[in-house]
Amino acid sequence: MSTQVDGRSSDRRISPSADIPNPNALAALEWIEARRSFARDEEIYAEGDVADSWYRIISGTVRIAKLLIDGRRHIAEFCLIGDCFGFDSDGMRAFSAEAVEHVTLLRYPLRATERLIDEDPRLARSLCHMTLRELAHARSRTVRLGRMTAPERVASFLLEMSERNDGPGALNLPMSRVDIADYLGLTIETVSRTLTSLETASAIEVLPSSRRIVLRNRAALAA
Repeated sequence: MSTQVDGRSSDRRISPSADIPNPNALAALEWIEARRSFARDEEIYAEGDVADSWYRIISGTVRIAKLLIDGRRHIAEFCLIGDCFGFDSDGMRAFSAEAVEHVTLLRYPLRATERLIDEDPRLARSLCHMTLRELAHARSRTVRLGRMTAPERVASFLLEMSERNDGPGALNLPMSRVDIADYLGLTIETVSRTLTSLETASAIEVLPSSRRIVLRNRAALAA
């Protein structure tokens, strides 16, 4: 079954990704999902918008961000393939969501999701598991920003992205150095200088594209 959303075709037969718990329970969501595509840097929703839906990423990367009063930007999270986002508790968007690169998403209306939860406790457990996982990630980010030095933040970020992305050997970073700086609470100069220092120490290798990094010494990064 398919439908049209903002002029785009919505495929309702995309099966849940393998890394989401209990895909059989999430199969019920196929009947309410709508497929959306966004170009690089396109806004998915803005801070202050009505929170009437949530999303799951099929391809690409999304940044969840907030513009501070003094004009600085804080990136709270990078969401990758298989991740879900958009669960706002007070009915309004506390952060904005933007495409880091071209992304494809599945959009789920919140009210329809709530009705399905009432009908299927397995779906409720699966969504709860995802929410708890995101809470654990948020706690890790708090430690990273609150207690780590600049080199520790960059090294921790590389290890985190490696675990979530391509595996132990190398990783693709679709986000810019500015994005990384705003995520880690650093300046772009500090991020670039730290990456150079790590490369000089043979802990990493930054390939010519600058978006692909090879992890040469994971032990050194972890230390």
